[in-house]
Amino acid sequence: MRTYDLSPLYRATVGFDRMADLLDRVMTQDVGTSTYPPYNIEKTDEDAYRISIAVAGFTDDDLGVEQRETELVVTARKAKEETARTYLHRGIATRAFEKRFQLADHVRVTGASHENGLLHIDLVREVPEALKPRQIEINGTAPKAIDAEPVTA
Repeated sequence: MRTYDLSPLYRATVGFDRMADLLDRVMTQDVGTSTYPPYNIEKTDEDAYRISIAVAGFTDDDLGVEQRETELVVTARKAKEETARTYLHRGIATRAFEKRFQLADHVRVTGASHENGLLHIDLVREVPEALKPRQIEINGTAPKAIDAEPVTA
């Protein structure tokens, strides 16, 4: 596996440490742990997204969806079966999992639904008015000088 030194990024930028930490976490993440359960991430509108996770064999009570600041955590724990079953072949994995998604700033979960073996989580990006681009009016007059009193020591 390749390793990258991100220290120049830390030295040359201010306020991007969260982005560098995210890059570092993604590059060091074990690939084998992120394949179960399978999932899709789709863009449904300009500022709307949907995460769909295959959760065959789980009920609504077995699933949990939680947003913690900029992290979305999806968990599944199968309740103990009351009757013991004997499987001749078991191809539907119902093992417990915890799936984490890093969310960008101002992204929040708007809802979740469970249908046809898929857990759908809808997200929306809501940028505050103060952070949206705005037009600055340009005056045709030159700036005025401010008369200042000389400073005496």
